[in-house]
Amino acid sequence: MERKSVDARKSRVPSGAAVLRSDLTDALFRALFEEWAATGYAAISLERVATRAGAGKAAIYRRWPSKRDFASDAIETVGLGLSAFPDHGSLLGDISAFLIMTRRTLRHRLVRRILPDLFAERMRSGDLAPVLERLTAARRQRGMELLDRAIARGELRKELDRELALDLIPAALYWRLVNMGKPVTMDALQRQSVAILAALQAC
Repeated sequence: MERKSVDARKSRVPSGAAVLRSDLTDALFRALFEEWAATGYAAISLERVATRAGAGKAAIYRRWPSKRDFASDAIETVGLGLSAFPDHGSLLGDISAFLIMTRRTLRHRLVRRILPDLFAERMRSGDLAPVLERLTAARRQRGMELLDRAIARGELRKELDRELALDLIPAALYWRLVNMGKPVTMDALQRQSVAILAALQAC
């Protein structure tokens, strides 16, 4: 009898599951990023986030037990979607496409405000370190696939220093856009692509 009741509880759909709508979850993510950009991570108010999303605060706590879990899920959901390295037929094509996508992301008004605070918060409290480590690992694994394609095409040496190569690909763009706050034109992006290609071939 006891076993039957346990099995019944396992198979029953939770009573609140129907309200966990994906459109509301997306709205909460957007509201979180808006609030984060306006206040910084430490000052985020979940009540204000819920209001921005047109929801009650309970909508957040039905999904995430804490601000850290909420922010981590938002970062991972968005970040993994920006981690693709599609095959464009050549290493130069792959690098150029990756830099164009990254430039578009780093120029976004919310990303430009959140990203510096995100890494500063990682150093201050360590709250967001686990999700950043997971995201970095996923991005580098996909970057390895880009390098594997180039090696298979004969564009890079099999003895390539892969870790150095992955550091080199985004470095110049990130430094100029985020650290210096300077624009990067499409012409400059193409020059970066050619320079990165030469650097990778020398690794």
